[in-house]
Amino acid sequence: MSVSEEIKRLHELHQAGALSDEEFASAKAKLLDKEAAPGIANDITRLRRSNTDRWLGGVCGGLGQITGVESWIWRLLFVLFVLTFGFGLAIYILLWIFVPEEN
Repeated sequence: MSVSEEIKRLHELHQAGALSDEEFASAKAKLLDKEAAPGIANDITRLRRSNTDRWLGGVCGGLGQITGVESWIWRLLFVLFVLTFGFGLAIYILLWIFVPEEN
């Protein structure tokens, strides 16, 4: 059920008298907050280079903190991309340049 359908259903319940004004407003706010839940866009804005888990620039440590995947796996992926496709080093350098360090 989509958010708009759920809001419509809440409105119908409110019109029928099953929900008070406060209950309707509270349930609607919860639905809208759930819709604005953090997604990948918010995760990307939280990305920071790690100061503690770093070998070169801290990019893999930062990716590990955001995704919950161990940083050594990210390091292995970057090495595999360098060896197989050749663009892993370019991606790492760009992330090193453009991702800020954590405070």
